[in-house]
Amino acid sequence: MKYEQVSLGRVFVLRLEDGDVVHEVIERFAEEHNVRAASVIVVGGADKGSRLVVGPEKGRAKNLISMIHTLDDAHEVAGTGTLFPDDEGHPFLHLHLAAGRGRKAVTGCSRVGVKTWHVLEVVLVELKGSRGVRRHDPKLGFKLLDPQGA
Repeated sequence: MKYEQVSLGRVFVLRLEDGDVVHEVIERFAEEHNVRAASVIVVGGADKGSRLVVGPEKGRAKNLISMIHTLDDAHEVAGTGTLFPDDEGHPFLHLHLAAGRGRKAVTGCSRVGVKTWHVLEVVLVELKGSRGVRRHDPKLGFKLLDPQGA
């Protein structure tokens, strides 16, 4: 386990609008407001055609292949995630959310494109003093958080 201790900074409340791509808008906001690291909570709607990573095809395979689920209609969503810079210094959101419609639900990572259905609310809590960086892990193919930034 790796860790760091941080303190809370500014708190922002955002309202994303119809058609906004969730990770793109939050990352752009973070860059524009000089938010280096944050905890993120979202609630609202995801539109038809939104895509989620819902796991690897085989959990321990040597080469991981992502399974992508596309929403077939508008869904209610709630999620949580973290934002840290990647190894090039750009804000990178890692957000998992649950999307439900009727009696069916799916949970996954929003990285491949979740579009806002009319409105999606975001609470972004800045984490001050963080040295965390997301670095590309060639073995897994992901940008993994190194909380110590070393």
